[in-house]
Amino acid sequence: MTVRPPLRAELPTLQAIGVAAGRRFAEVASVAAVADDPPQDLAALERWRAAGRAWVSTDREGHPVGFVVVDVVDGCAHVEEVSVRPEHGGQGHGAALLRQVEAWATKRGLPAVTLTTFAAVPWNGPWYERRGYRVLDEAEWTEGLVRRRQEEADHGLDPALRVVMRKDL
Repeated sequence: MTVRPPLRAELPTLQAIGVAAGRRFAEVASVAAVADDPPQDLAALERWRAAGRAWVSTDREGHPVGFVVVDVVDGCAHVEEVSVRPEHGGQGHGAALLRQVEAWATKRGLPAVTLTTFAAVPWNGPWYERRGYRVLDEAEWTEGLVRRRQEEADHGLDPALRVVMRKDL
């Protein structure tokens, strides 16, 4: 496995990875509607790629099978999406992508990595907790994280099912 920046020509592949990974949500009744969400649009993926805030993990042949895109929110790296093709799940691709984000943030002197995710979906909240992320109390949310949560609610994600997480670096 290699983690590297995506090529521009690979952006449609990242969309396909996001769709494939999203289909797993159909397995969880409380969040099944997420399985029908569209992928990140190509323009957004290109902005992350051009800014140096996107990475892919590859299979043995060098083809992307997972990706992560990152913003900076209130001075912290913020994971916008991490997705891995289900048939490559459990092989360390997601963890490698998170380590890349953590290394990138550390190199830039950012104090932490944040994200929002589903609390009870096994490959979401519990998976991040096993990697050192902790759930933030609402009183710990920064203005930017409050805005992200509101954007999610406006998109139709039930805030009662979501958590904000952080890993200090």
